Amino acid sequence: MSPRLPIDDALPELLDALKAHKRAVLQAPPGAGKTTRVPLAMLEAGLCEGKILMLEPRRLAARAAAERMADTLNERAGETVGYRVRGEAKTSTKTRIEVVTEGILTRMLQSDPHLPGIGAVIFDEFHERSLNADLGLALCLEVADALRDDLILLAMSATLDAEPVGRLMNAPVVTSAGRSFDVDLRWLERPLGPKARRLDALVDLVVQAERDTRAMGGGILVFLPGEGEIRRAEGALTQLLPDRCQVHPLFGALPFAAQRAAIAPAKTGRKVVLATSIAETSLTLPDIRVVVDMGQSRRARFDPGSGMSRLITEKVTRAEATQRAGRAGRVAEGACYRLWSKGEDGAMAAFPPAEIEAADLTGLALELALWGSEPGDLAFLTQPPEGAFAEARGLLHMLGALDSNGRITDHGRALAALPLHPRLGHMLVAAGSAAAPLAALMAERDPLKGAPSDLSLRLEALRDPRAFQRNRPWQVHAGAVDRITSETKRLRAQTKGQGPYLSPAAMAALAYPDRVGQRRKGDAPRYVLSGGKGVVLDNADTMAAAPFLVVIDTDGNPREARVRLAAQITEGELRALFADQITWHKMCSWSKRDRRVAARQQERFGAINLDDRIWKDVPEDAVAKAMLDGVLDLGLRLKGPAARLAARVELVRASGVELPDFSPEGLMENLESWLLPMLTGVRSADDWKQFDLLPALRARLDWSQTQELDRRAPGSFETPLGRKIPISYDHAVPEIAVRLQEVFGVTQHPQIGDQPLKITLLSPAQRPIQITRDLPGFWAGSYADVRKDMRAQYPKHPWPEDPTQADPTLRAKRRRG
Repeated sequence: MSPRLPIDDALPELLDALKAHKRAVLQAPPGAGKTTRVPLAMLEAGLCEGKILMLEPRRLAARAAAERMADTLNERAGETVGYRVRGEAKTSTKTRIEVVTEGILTRMLQSDPHLPGIGAVIFDEFHERSLNADLGLALCLEVADALRDDLILLAMSATLDAEPVGRLMNAPVVTSAGRSFDVDLRWLERPLGPKARRLDALVDLVVQAERDTRAMGGGILVFLPGEGEIRRAEGALTQLLPDRCQVHPLFGALPFAAQRAAIAPAKTGRKVVLATSIAETSLTLPDIRVVVDMGQSRRARFDPGSGMSRLITEKVTRAEATQRAGRAGRVAEGACYRLWSKGEDGAMAAFPPAEIEAADLTGLALELALWGSEPGDLAFLTQPPEGAFAEARGLLHMLGALDSNGRITDHGRALAALPLHPRLGHMLVAAGSAAAPLAALMAERDPLKGAPSDLSLRLEALRDPRAFQRNRPWQVHAGAVDRITSETKRLRAQTKGQGPYLSPAAMAALAYPDRVGQRRKGDAPRYVLSGGKGVVLDNADTMAAAPFLVVIDTDGNPREARVRLAAQITEGELRALFADQITWHKMCSWSKRDRRVAARQQERFGAINLDDRIWKDVPEDAVAKAMLDGVLDLGLRLKGPAARLAARVELVRASGVELPDFSPEGLMENLESWLLPMLTGVRSADDWKQFDLLPALRARLDWSQTQELDRRAPGSFETPLGRKIPISYDHAVPEIAVRLQEVFGVTQHPQIGDQPLKITLLSPAQRPIQITRDLPGFWAGSYADVRKDMRAQYPKHPWPEDPTQADPTLRAKRRRG
């Protein structure tokens, strides 16, 4: 009889909830026993006729859970309880509980949404919020609502707050209190400096923890971010720890036999397990009494450098740190050593973000297109970000997986069936099995450390790692090579046909059509990519002179990324691969540098110009439209008659009359409507300088508007001699300048609307001698003094005593014969 676990007290309530509602959320802390007890309890209760499918986020967790349940039944995995993970399955006709990784559920749903033979789906460790789990739950909820009202859905979470999941599923939440013992938390006295060697500090901390807790006994679980750190720590600790300590690595890519050895209880001595976050919640490691936490974790994040999701090292959150510490208190009181100070706790994020918020969404977009739904149509706990989802769809369209209407194509269906990122799937489908090594390489970490960016070096290392290591100065990562080799075999088995011969660079271009780079002019090896971004190579890189590259990986710098992995491609290969996407574009635009309209014909692949020629027969309307941008650049610069007309219109508009907006802002906003038709023949800044704006401005006014404008704000003043003098409206009061003799005889002051015209009276030499807004008053007043001065200066001109009775003139006195 198996020992009683904390989850057993909550099982009756959970089973009742599932019987009544067909849905439930189980909240239970790590170690409560939910993974092994719940599926068996559901099977024993006969809740469903079909198979019980339980999802695990990792292959190791899926296998371990199935084996633990099978062991409870005194069976082997593959009988009543079986499992299916990528590349391995243990099931039979007797199997009633099947443990699978999360992506398998998506494939089953896409193959047949009715899920034939499945009676219940359990989402274990749902608190990890993986993209596949979020998608699987959303699809299952739609299936249960539309097709399978008998389908049982259960989400199991180790978080403290399961209410949001309950509301999403419209399901009751059942809580198990769990059981744990006190854990003594021990922090560093002070934070590690920014230049500290964290791994060395961790190794020292593990040695200290082993020494401090020998009397306590039990195993030691050490959390590190990834395989590289685990291997280096393993090498150091094997030398530093006592002989009785058995050091075991534990990570997802480890061979299954080695994983079993890490999980199994130590038969002799003290076990030290060096694990990734895989050991936080998904696995049961018996007899752990001490935890040493490096405080880092690797998460799937969209990496702009590679264009796909990559594992990024980040600080753990407080929730993760708490779960890790809890591993030391499962069987008895324990201790947790943390590689950070107590004061640094406050800077930690509370919870890790959901993968859907930060990961590459190309695979999700493809799955939703295959399903035939928009994100808003499905019950996601967190909706995918709109911008990232739109980018993902754009890439799928470029790969030919979606048509112009956003619907999935036959090619898209083929990509969805492959266990690869759509980029790599597209390459594999197009190039055949020959692309399998490259697909496996591009999906894995770089197997060469410190090597130049040349892709061919990596392929050479894969073909014969030992020979490569002997003849080259760069270190080959054996674990990465083994995984790439294994994945290559699997992909070749799934690929039909050899496909056309393509160079590795051409294959890479199929996966990264937006990453084909053309070298810019200049000495520095800078490249513009077909997707529009810019990258740079190290000056000493072996490919720094290449005219064209396919950029596979960069450091992700948003301004100008540095290339980490690339392949040289020829222009001929580029044209052969993307003949249907290389098109001629006629470009007519304003050049700020040349200050003129530039008309070119360019043969382009995305943002890359393969050919550039002068566009000789460019239509005038295209030139005029480009010149509008030139006007925006150069400005309107109203002057002379055009400026006076604009001022008149604005004066009348200010009085409430409806006229077009002639203010500088109004003219610029409506530039296309009034100026474009008049720009024929204008191509440069010099042409614009000579351009007369007056006809274009006049054309904005119809006949009635022109009449109203002339009535309220005439453009000129007609003198008694019939000469028209422009009226200036540049200031608050309209004004003219006229020679004094020309207004002899004028006895009423000219008016503009309801205000007198400001008149500057000029001497015969056109110099101002008086400014007035009351001409009759001037005649009667200060004219006499002006006359006295002017007669002395201009004796040849008439200066009558009574100007109101004199005839206007512009001539001097007649000479007496």
